[in-house]
Amino acid sequence: MLVPKLVTTLKTYSRAQLVADLGAGVIVGIVALPLAIAFAIASGVTPDRGLATAIVAGFLISALGGSRVQVGGPTGAFVVMVYGIVQQHGYAGLAVATMMAGVLLVALGLARFGGSIKFIPFPVTIGFTSGIALIIALSQVRDFLGLTMENVPADFWEKLRAYAEHLGSANPMAALVAGLTLAILLVWPRVTHRVPGPFVALIGVTALVRLAGLDVETIGTRFGEIHASLPRPALPAGLRLNLTTLSALIQPAVAIALLGAIESLLSAVVADGMIGGRHRSNMELVALGIANIVTPLFGGIPATGAIARTATNVRNGGRTPVAGIVHSATLLLIALFFGRWVGLIPMAVLSAILLVVAYHMSEWRRFRDELSAPRSDVLVMLTTFLLTVVFDLVIAIEVGMVLAAFLFMKRMAEVTNVSAVTRELAEDAGDLYSTDPNAVRRRHVPPGVDVYEINGPFFFGAAESFKNTVMGVADRPEVLIVRMRNVPAIDSTGMHALRDLVRHCRHQKRLVLLSDVHTQPMLALGRSYLLDEIGEDNIFGNIDDALNKARRHLGVPEEPRPAFAMPTVARETPAEGVPRPEGV
Repeated sequence: MLVPKLVTTLKTYSRAQLVADLGAGVIVGIVALPLAIAFAIASGVTPDRGLATAIVAGFLISALGGSRVQVGGPTGAFVVMVYGIVQQHGYAGLAVATMMAGVLLVALGLARFGGSIKFIPFPVTIGFTSGIALIIALSQVRDFLGLTMENVPADFWEKLRAYAEHLGSANPMAALVAGLTLAILLVWPRVTHRVPGPFVALIGVTALVRLAGLDVETIGTRFGEIHASLPRPALPAGLRLNLTTLSALIQPAVAIALLGAIESLLSAVVADGMIGGRHRSNMELVALGIANIVTPLFGGIPATGAIARTATNVRNGGRTPVAGIVHSATLLLIALFFGRWVGLIPMAVLSAILLVVAYHMSEWRRFRDELSAPRSDVLVMLTTFLLTVVFDLVIAIEVGMVLAAFLFMKRMAEVTNVSAVTRELAEDAGDLYSTDPNAVRRRHVPPGVDVYEINGPFFFGAAESFKNTVMGVADRPEVLIVRMRNVPAIDSTGMHALRDLVRHCRHQKRLVLLSDVHTQPMLALGRSYLLDEIGEDNIFGNIDDALNKARRHLGVPEEPRPAFAMPTVARETPAEGVPRPEGV
């Protein structure tokens, strides 16, 4: 349903809810102010770009989004990625990659892919989230200690080496300011939740530094005069669009889109649990895409749904997108009337705020708990974490997803098994099938007939196991029955394995029969030439008809259907041109 939640909620909007949304929006706007500035600086751009992102993207995500309470803007998840893109391609390249990501997000939403993002494995998510948190924390060492160094290298090992070389230039005053800020952030929530701790620390410590005349670096001394007003929309300066540039930015754009979608939909799910609502994931992606297309025109950076700000909105009574719009308006008013004072904020204060953000973002308890998960999941999480920290977030997501996919296929292949039922009968396999009225062991299987049963989806991961089990048999029965009652689906590799079996047996003048074929496998067979190779009269809906066909082939008298056998359930009518197997 591609209808913004704002349209839905305004139909039953009340004055009481307006008051609640106004209060929540103002509080969230105050909380967002230091975060927007800090995330921008940590991303390698000027503070005003963070404010522009929070204002423009925050408005669009709330006004057009599919969540009642989602609050959008710059987030810590993008810091590492944005920093790398800016170092390599400059702000113009970042703007192009962000707009490309926006187009991709809109396309994903229109194609109804919103529900698919949730299937990204948890070990991948927790791995790159914890990795990002560690990198954010490391990136703040310079400002927290007041180190005198030109730039912080993007590479992990280079960053550690640079810190070690400049450790002697630490400014005790900067460390004191950062420590005081950190103390306020940790203690203030015990005093009250009505006034946000980051705002108190930002205003209080900045005023203290100014009044005491402490010698610490501020936003103004590093970036010069800050123009904290919203600029007119325009294309980024120095923008050159050509095929080479676009090709180089495809990978970063895809990573921005994927990370933004994960973060935003995860935030929306968390918000749903807090308010008992249900977001529209596809509309959320469309709104997020539009926000990332428009925001760079105002000098902004990538934006997504922010879990911490969304939770703050909910806790303070926000229940409609109006609260998110008010948050954006609050930031705009602050920028217009108090923006000239942004330059007074000490860098050490912002570093302490970001350290707390990184701590909460790391979800270290979940990371610790995940270490007791199955070893394959631990491998995926640690691989994603290490690649995020040491190499690159884009590589981490790609490798993590591929590794998770391979492990999933391995697990599915292990779930699907092929068993030689007649061999188990000969070896007196206990009461394995005694309670199943349709089990082969409750029937008389004539000599010269082997029955194999496939359990689970018959796809490429299980095809090799099928070949090894069926074709590796030393004795060669005249009739081979492949029972597929527990096969809900088959893919082309599975059909190729069946084709090899049929051709192999035909060459040895043996007969292959299929029984208990479900709808999807039957439709798949009907659309391929395999149905002609097997023969329509060699496919059956139940094991009794298949056994009687084997008896006719061997010249053995047929047997009636056992009285204890459960009736075969009628399956869906096959597509036109696909015959229904006998016995169905």
